[in-house]
Amino acid sequence: MEGPGLLSDLSIYSWQMISLLVTAGFLVGFINTIAGSGTVITYSLFMMMGMPAGIANGTIRLGVVLQTLVAGLNFRRNNFLDLKKGLRLALPVVIGSVLGAQIAVTINEEAFKTILAAVLVIMLLFLFLDPQRWLKDQLHLIGRKPNAVQILIFLGIGLYGGFIHIGVGILLLSAIVLNAGYDLVKANAIKILIVFLYSPFALAVFILNDHIHYPAALIAAAGNIVGGLVGSNLAISKGNHFVRWVLMGVILLFAGYLLDLPQMIEANTLSK
Repeated sequence: MEGPGLLSDLSIYSWQMISLLVTAGFLVGFINTIAGSGTVITYSLFMMMGMPAGIANGTIRLGVVLQTLVAGLNFRRNNFLDLKKGLRLALPVVIGSVLGAQIAVTINEEAFKTILAAVLVIMLLFLFLDPQRWLKDQLHLIGRKPNAVQILIFLGIGLYGGFIHIGVGILLLSAIVLNAGYDLVKANAIKILIVFLYSPFALAVFILNDHIHYPAALIAAAGNIVGGLVGSNLAISKGNHFVRWVLMGVILLFAGYLLDLPQMIEANTLSK
């Protein structure tokens, strides 16, 4: 199931590998709960362990299900989760995620990364130029019934999330704030609910196609759970301003990852 990599030198059950997987899982759970795109950490780690991309893409899903379960229950217990609206928004995402996990598509990966990075930069500008929209509820949007545009937006996000989970949290968070009208903490709670509802369907597709490395998934998931709990507690206790700054930092890092900035800087240095 895996090629040459860390597993060729270390057993999956060695203390070094367990520590690495649990730590990575914690960071993923924490970042995903407050912002999103943290899954790139375990995805990259699984690839370094020698897993094919398809196996790594499936293996990250188990931890996502468990971290969103814990974080979602925590948001709900603290009355930050609008369950009724969350379920309405989740339906098109769930449908899209199943299609995204099943449909084999051919895309230009580099062009896709560039487009997604550009979208993230635009979101970052909104965070700087119109912060109040992210910090306060927009009641006229919250009270609005889902329309065709909103359904298409969340269907598209679900399609992307089913295809590759990395980055879906930031896209969901932005749509819930800018289109559905919730502040960042409440939007995070709905985001967690939506990801929890669609992830088992996408996970099932990967399980049926034998695209899960169960030992690595379960060990990393222990860290995911703790990270999800810590992240949700901090979002609740620190509030919207804290979440906004974390989100901006994550967007910058993730956009840099998509554009492979270290390699671009190195290539530019060598060319001089």
